[in-house]
This record gives sequence, C-alpha cells and structure tokens, in this order.
Amino acid sequence: MEGVYDGFISRNLNRRISRPLARLLSRTPVTPNQVSVFSLGVASVAFLSFAQGYYVAGALLAQASSIVDGIDGDLARIKNMTSAFGGFMDSILDRYVDGLILLGLAIWTAGDDSLVYVWAIAFLAMTGTFAVTYTRARIEHIPRNTFDSGLTSAASRDVRLFVVMVGALAGQGLATLIVLAVLTNGVVLLRMRHARHLLKGL
Repeated sequence: MEGVYDGFISRNLNRRISRPLARLLSRTPVTPNQVSVFSLGVASVAFLSFAQGYYVAGALLAQASSIVDGIDGDLARIKNMTSAFGGFMDSILDRYVDGLILLGLAIWTAGDDSLVYVWAIAFLAMTGTFAVTYTRARIEHIPRNTFDSGLTSAASRDVRLFVVMVGALAGQGLATLIVLAVLTNGVVLLRMRHARHLLKGL
C-alpha cells in the first residue's frame, strides 16, 4: 500500500475483502512480509497472463494483487508485527508490482506488431505511475496527507489498478494505457503546482 492512505477503491471495495482475509491469516503462521511477497507473485502471474493474451485473467489478477496488498498491513497490526522494514519492503515490492502489470498490459496491447506508439503511451503511464508515488515520498516541510483528498489523490494505487482491471476486462488495452498516462501525469502536475504554492517562502 502507498503509505497509510486508503483511496476510494480501497475503502469501499478492497478492504471489505482484505480485512476478513487478514483476520483469517492471523490464526496461521503467515507473516505480513510473506503476504507482501505473495502480492508480487500474484502480479507476476498477471504479467504472464497479459503477455500471453489472457487479458481477462490478467485483469482479475491485477485487482487481486491490489487486494492482497492490503492484507499485509492489517495482518501486521493484528499480530503486532508492524516494523519499519516491513513498510519499506512493501513499498519497494509495490513498485515492482506496478511495473510488471503495466509491462504485461503493454505487451498485450502492442501485440505481435510491437507498435511504437503503444510503447510510448505505456512509457508515459509507467513513469507517471512511479512519479505519483515519488511525489508523496519526497514531500518535505508539509504534512504527508496533503495529497490524500481532492484531485491530487485521484491517481492513488488502488484506483490505478482498478482502472487496469476495468479496462482490460473490456478488452481495451490501449484506452487503459491512455487513461493511466493522462491520469497519473495530470495528478503529478497538480501535485507540483499545489506543492509549489505550499512551499513558497520555505
């Protein structure tokens, strides 16, 4: 998960599934870090599914990885196993998950023709995705929850993966990449504008 922020999809969909699963796993020897690694495994299968053209499976697995990603934090709190390293590792693995899913989506969309414009749009979607996360990580001198509401929160990770699921289920790989490219980079520009205003004079 991206920090402690729950976006709209997480609050209204993902957590309804991840929290009961976390409670079930709390009765087992499974650790939060193992769940984080498992989320990466789910994303890896999503990547392979997209790359092989099984876009429905890829779509569902992408969303499943988003749900699983919410389990580790809840499990850590239930088991009293929260740690600075756990949060650090989870954030790093999330970036690999994002990259794998977007790469798989791009491979499926480009197809055998490997269309250059598809890869250009995929590049924008991927860099925008990473930049959204980086803008939060690099906030200094202002509260970290500054980007947790309004338009500056519109490209949260749960929303991005939900867009992947919906777009892929509809068979619209290119449209999905375009939406992600516009959404993520647009939010980054909004955050930069907002941060410039808040940091003025500091």
